[in-house]
Amino acid sequence: MSVINDLSTDQRVHKHCLLLQSKGYDVTLIGRVTSVSRPLDDRSYATVRMRLPFERGPLFYASYNIGLFFQLLFRKADLLFSNDLDTLLPNYLISRVKRMPLIYDSHEYFTEVPELVSRPKVQRVWQRLENWLLPKLKNTVTVNRSIAELYRQRFGIEMVVLRNIPELRSIQKSSTKAELGLPTAGKLVILQGSGINMHRGAEEAVQAMQYVNGVTLLILGSGDVVATLKKMVGELGLSDKVLFKDRMPYAEMMAHTRLADLGLTLDRDTNINYRYSLPNKLFDYIHAGIPVVASDLVEVNRIVNQHDIGDSIKDLTPESLAMKITEMLHSERYAQWKANCAKATAELNWETEAQQLSEMIDRINV
Repeated sequence: MSVINDLSTDQRVHKHCLLLQSKGYDVTLIGRVTSVSRPLDDRSYATVRMRLPFERGPLFYASYNIGLFFQLLFRKADLLFSNDLDTLLPNYLISRVKRMPLIYDSHEYFTEVPELVSRPKVQRVWQRLENWLLPKLKNTVTVNRSIAELYRQRFGIEMVVLRNIPELRSIQKSSTKAELGLPTAGKLVILQGSGINMHRGAEEAVQAMQYVNGVTLLILGSGDVVATLKKMVGELGLSDKVLFKDRMPYAEMMAHTRLADLGLTLDRDTNINYRYSLPNKLFDYIHAGIPVVASDLVEVNRIVNQHDIGDSIKDLTPESLAMKITEMLHSERYAQWKANCAKATAELNWETEAQQLSEMIDRINV
């Protein structure tokens, strides 16, 4: 199993590993370690975190792919599992050399992420790689119906849809706000995740706090705009209304999330990848039992409307967002939204969702 991140917070890949273990595979998960990586929690499978000479830029991707190629070349394996386009080339080459099956999981519409759209020359390199490799693949997975349809139109391939939904977990011992260092007075609104990046509504969420009373915004996680957000909080004098916490293990993150009153998922329709996104945080909020304020996106709306677990907002300005937060916190429907989250959890869980991937693995084993 290959992924380019540092393994510590990737729940999707972790669940894949556990599923393969349950089918009798001896799993090794290969990623990388960085200067700011957290220690890994105990895993029931083997892990390899490559230490590379570069941590960003073209040389990082080159060094990772070379390192991954040799990791795969000298390991005995019956199945390769590649996560996202930045791990696919060495996996594909080794699968051909060793004549072994390969599963490819695209966690997003990779070549349309903002980081590539803003750098067209780099984007074209990844597009050429994708154009070469994807039509050759037999076992492919992605995160929602919209992205699967984009890949079908472009490459003529039928990808299995596997949404990134949490496992059903018995409720762990509840923490209190005081125990977790959260404000005990007023309401708590959370924006969490490992991708607090550009165009994902974090800036508007901070600015909205100027117009909301009796509410604290908790921004929990990491991303490329967190430093900007902290500066914005200082400039706007919102240090008593906005709280930051760095990314943390999933169980700790969910302990914080369960104490919130609303969850925010505010990706903006600024590119194809965000337009059809289905953020992990949406399902985390549902499993935590908190209603959702969501931007008006196709896949997100499908979940919010089908299960009636919150409301969407079309005009993502700070003023409009502040009004929506206030309205929902005091809505007569609030209790029903919470109850509907519990009902949705019984349907939207990994144990149900993973059946298609399980069947794919069984077909490979035949």
